[in-house]
Amino acid sequence: MKAIILAAGEGLRCRPLTLTRSKVMLPVANKPILEYIISALAQNNIKDIILVVGYKKEPIMDYFGNGKEFGVSISYVEQSAQLGTAHAIKLAEPMIDEKFLVLNGDNLIDANTISDLLSITSSEVALLTVIREQTTGYGVVLQDKGRITRIIEKPREKISHLVNTGIYMFSPLIFKEIDQTPISETGEFAITDTIQRIIESGSSVKQVTSRSTWIDAVHSWDLLKANAILLDKYEGMEVAGIIENGAVIVGNVAVGENSIIRSGSYIVGPVVIGKNCDIGPNATIMPSTAIGDNCRISSFTEVGNSIIMYDVRIGTGSYISNSIIGAHNIIGAHFATEVGRNLKIEMKGILHHADELGTLIGDSNNIGVGVMVRAGKSIATGCSVDSGVKVYRDIPEDSQVM
Repeated sequence: MKAIILAAGEGLRCRPLTLTRSKVMLPVANKPILEYIISALAQNNIKDIILVVGYKKEPIMDYFGNGKEFGVSISYVEQSAQLGTAHAIKLAEPMIDEKFLVLNGDNLIDANTISDLLSITSSEVALLTVIREQTTGYGVVLQDKGRITRIIEKPREKISHLVNTGIYMFSPLIFKEIDQTPISETGEFAITDTIQRIIESGSSVKQVTSRSTWIDAVHSWDLLKANAILLDKYEGMEVAGIIENGAVIVGNVAVGENSIIRSGSYIVGPVVIGKNCDIGPNATIMPSTAIGDNCRISSFTEVGNSIIMYDVRIGTGSYISNSIIGAHNIIGAHFATEVGRNLKIEMKGILHHADELGTLIGDSNNIGVGVMVRAGKSIATGCSVDSGVKVYRDIPEDSQVM
């Protein structure tokens, strides 16, 4: 069996982190989201994978290559225009000759999630659902005796707690149905419209409800929840680096090769630290934190419940909590993030809710000494922020803040 992974989207609601990378390449516990999906497929012996790429495709292709390093075989198809999920699936038709899976590249899953869908063996169309108390923003499924009667995209009222995960199993007959699917009101060819046509024709569409891992990171701050969940699954201590005398490590902590945890540092797991990192002396790393490769966390700095991507320098005496820091950032001493709860964050005129958030910082910024960022405010990419600045609003890319 083959699998098509849809990985062409930009992830606008994950800006500024997706200004420089596709959403599928955002890291959780120091691995791109897409890597978890590929691993889940491989563990179910589904090793022939077609990646539909588009936005920022080069980093995806460079990282995964032909798939050999990940125990799979990867082919690539480009969706140059974002014309919807049905259109993306149709692009892979020449490579499909048997029943196949379709998955979104920006949902965190595990091997059991895939095996739950594979338990359905007698349907031309099958989909995976999960039960969620909060269904706002999701497509929901109505069913009768295990048979789907309707798929409704983002209903305004709560009519079902059965959420469509966007994980499907199709026979090649789906391509003929896609050809008959009209364009939606949003200007896209949606695979849910194709499935609804099949339902209305009287054909059976089956579903299975999974209780395995399915985490949808809609916004950047959702990555923090996903990071905490995956780190909680770590067991034991994996130390490939150097722990100096006087450093204290408590709980499940992974330290990569050539990394140094200097004297007086205090690390409370679950925490993962990448390769070639330098932590401390006297630094504090609190639970649910992932630090990427080639990072320098200076003395008397505290980081907690955060994602620090690779190649980041954080100066002495800084405080970072509930935040995501992109790659290639240089952050001066005494940097601080304010943390807020139940925040309303505006994106292109629409308010979005964040339960708890410090800041979001994109790639390649140079931030001076004593900078403080208000809760929920972001710094995009390529910015220079002078020392002593208090960031009270979102900073657009390539800005000079004085």
